[in-house]
Formats: sequence, C-alpha cells, structure tokens
Amino acid sequence: MTLEQPGQQAQSDNQPTWRERLIARDKTLRVHLVGIGGTGLSAIARVLLEMGIQVSGSDRQVGAALAGLVQGGARVMAGQTRDNLINLPAHELPDVVLISSAVDAANPERQAAEELGLPVVKRSEFLPALLFNRRLIAIAGTHGKTTTTAMIVQVLRRAGIDCGYIIGSDVPTYGNAAAGSAAEFVLEADEYDHMFLGFHAQIAVVTNVEWDHPDCYPTPASFRRAFMQFTDNVDRDGVIIACADDVGAMLVHDYAPSRGPRWLLYGTSQTAGLRAVNVRPLPGEGINAEIEWWNAPSGRLQLAVPGIHNVRNALAALAVAASCGVPSAAALAALADYRGSARRFEWKGEAGGVTVIDDYAHNPTKVMATLAAARQRYPDRRIWAVFQPHTYSRTQRMLYQMGESFDAADEVIVLDIYAAREVDDGSVTSAELVAASPHHAIRHLATIVAAVDYLADHVRATDIVITLSAGDGYQVGDQLLRRLQGEGTP
Repeated sequence: MTLEQPGQQAQSDNQPTWRERLIARDKTLRVHLVGIGGTGLSAIARVLLEMGIQVSGSDRQVGAALAGLVQGGARVMAGQTRDNLINLPAHELPDVVLISSAVDAANPERQAAEELGLPVVKRSEFLPALLFNRRLIAIAGTHGKTTTTAMIVQVLRRAGIDCGYIIGSDVPTYGNAAAGSAAEFVLEADEYDHMFLGFHAQIAVVTNVEWDHPDCYPTPASFRRAFMQFTDNVDRDGVIIACADDVGAMLVHDYAPSRGPRWLLYGTSQTAGLRAVNVRPLPGEGINAEIEWWNAPSGRLQLAVPGIHNVRNALAALAVAASCGVPSAAALAALADYRGSARRFEWKGEAGGVTVIDDYAHNPTKVMATLAAARQRYPDRRIWAVFQPHTYSRTQRMLYQMGESFDAADEVIVLDIYAAREVDDGSVTSAELVAASPHHAIRHLATIVAAVDYLADHVRATDIVITLSAGDGYQVGDQLLRRLQGEGTP
C-alpha cells in the first residue's frame, strides 16, 4: 500500500502520476476544469492548451468569454452536472480534475469525479507541477496584484523575454495567460483559499498586506501569517520585493529570518532602496516621478494610468525587471506605454458628456485608492461612485471601513451585496453600510436597474461615473452608456 497525497489516485510502480505526466509535458494527459470560465481556471486552461495538453471543462454558463478556449481546442460543456463525467467512456475520462475555489463538496460534477476515483485538486496542488522547472515570479498582496503582474509582463516581453504568465484580468495585446518559452513565469499569486502557499518562487513581490477574505482568514493575524508563510517558501537564493510604504508588508519583512532570501524594498519611504521622489499627478493624464536606486538618480517614471498606487506598482515592476537583467531605461520605456487592464480603472466610454469608468475595487483600501486616482485625474468634475459590496462576510467585518472609503466621491450609490460564493444569512445589508457611512450624499439602490434609472435622471455633462465591484456591478456603467446614447445629453 502506498501513501498518496490528497486527491491523488493510486498508481502502480509503472504508471506515472498526473503530476509526473504534467511535469513531463505529456500531450496525452487529459485535464478537466470545473469552473473553466473563472478568472483563475480559464488562464490555466490557456496555458495548458498552448502546451498541447488535452483540455475539457464546464461552467454554469458558456458564452463569448469561453470562445477563445473552444477555438484553442478545449471541449467546454454548459452546466456542472454529473453527466459531464459519468457518461464518458473509460478512455475519455480525465486524468485529473481541477476545481475552482467556488466548487464545494456539494457540486454534482465534483461528486461524480470523486465517485469515479479521479484525482480532484485545487490550484495550489496543480500549479507546482504546471510551473515545474520555471523561474517563478509570484506577485502577492491584498491589492495591486493584477496591475503589477501586467506591468511586469509588459516590461519583460518588451525586453525580449518570452515569459509565461497568468494575470487576473485581460490586458491589451497579452490577454490573461500564455505558456511562454523563456524560463521566467509571472504569476498573480492569489491569497484566497491559501492558493499562493502551494509553490516556491524565485522572485516574490508583496505589494501590501491588509486583512481581507474573512471567510478564509478570521483575523488580521491569520491573514498576515499566511503572507509570512508565502515569503518563507521563497527560494533561499531568491529575492523578495516588498513595499516599504505598507505597514502590513513591513510587518512581514520584520518577521523574516536573517538567513534566507534577500529583501528589496520599494516605495516613496526613505527606507526604500528603490524609491520614487517628486511624484507629480497630471490632471487629465497620468502621473510622473523621479526614480532613485539607493539614493542615486536613475531616470524618470512616466505613467498613463493615474494614482500613487500605480507608481508603487510600477516600482515593483522595475525591481523585478532589474532582477531579470532588464536595463532600467528599457523598463521605464515599457511602463510609459502601459495602458491598464480590464476592470482596473478601465475607461468604458462616454455619452452625453458623461464618462464611465469601471474598477474591480471591492475592499476599503482599493476603493479609496481608485477614487483618489479619479480625483487626481478629474479634479474639477463631479464623481459618482457606484459600489457593490462583495460577500456578506467581508461587508460585515469591514462595515465601517467601507463606509469611510468614499470621501473622494461627490455622490455615492450602494447596490445590494453580491453574494459570490456565500449565502445570505441575514447578518448584514447594504442599507446598514449606508447608515454606517459618514458620507453626505450616499444612498442605497438595491438593483442594477434602479441605479441606472437614478443615474440617467441625475447625471449631467462632465460627470464621472465609476463602478466599483468584483461582481456584476459593472453592468450599471454599461447600461447607463446605452441609456444615454439612446436619450442624448442628460
């Protein structure tokens, strides 16, 4: 009898495991992804397809978003049902089933896989095999991960390094994933469900450490401990690149043992080895800063995306670039051309003089940073914040912090809570969030339709409408644009 890791099928001495076959890039390996349309799994599917691995999967809805996977050779099924697996002939059964964090034990397709004796694994188990023998560059943090990862990919690829990557959003030119031919692989390392603890990075970035995901981490201390473990897992001859401006990141830094990876700090703080000075927001444009390495001038950073948080993201990208041998001038030139990614201060359109922007911000710090960036870019325009709280657990635990995060907006609309993976237990409502907020012009409008109706009646030319949501709240902006285009100037 052999000892097996969780989710691993028994294997004979002569039969390689799915991990061994994935490491060997065995093109007969069959991988089935339950929740293939999700951000994390769709990116993995793209990488597998590029590698020539056989890919199938299912999602609750199959639409245009999955068309690229189908075109790439994936077999995608609508609905997560037992029939997706039970009715397959033995020679077509997958060798491993990869599930998203949203697929719980009651999921019928997961149950079918387990009944068939198929290995059922999460990303934290799957990614180490997928990334075996790659020089892993892992970007972690409560917020800023996606933008920082995208910036790094653009800098490395512009420098001729054909890195692989997985990004939590679509980026112009690059999409959200590629296998790449270089040793380097850039990974947005998601802390949810402890995913980022499953691998060892050679280069790690910690953008910030601010308590989030209370359904996984019940206390700020438990959240911080996870990041300590993440940095503990970095190769001893590697480097950890951390933001000196963030209290949480510095607590993780202070915990680090004296022996281990070297640390490089970035930010605007005097303690940063890589530092931005003379930061100058440019209304209607982006933001500029002078760059110093160890107090020595090293060029000018010019960004088209607004906000001091993006200066910090760019500094992290510069530090990674230096660790990969990319000259500073080349990295700065690539960053100057960075235009953002989907759902990160994304310009959606303009109608009747009203500009609509969408952002993924869903915790207090993210909301404050996004609205501050909007105020810098549009100092004299009225800003509407349309906020959709994300999950009941986060809203309950961070109620007052969320309520205080809208200062930079002139008008605030709060939608009903987006449940995501949770069930409404009656513990908190959006109306309570509104009541907890000191903002002078905040209101609760339960539905997307109600918010669109209200905005259409009250916005005026030159207004800025920003949707802030990790759920479907972005539809407010999309529908408002269509409404204004149909009715003319409000």
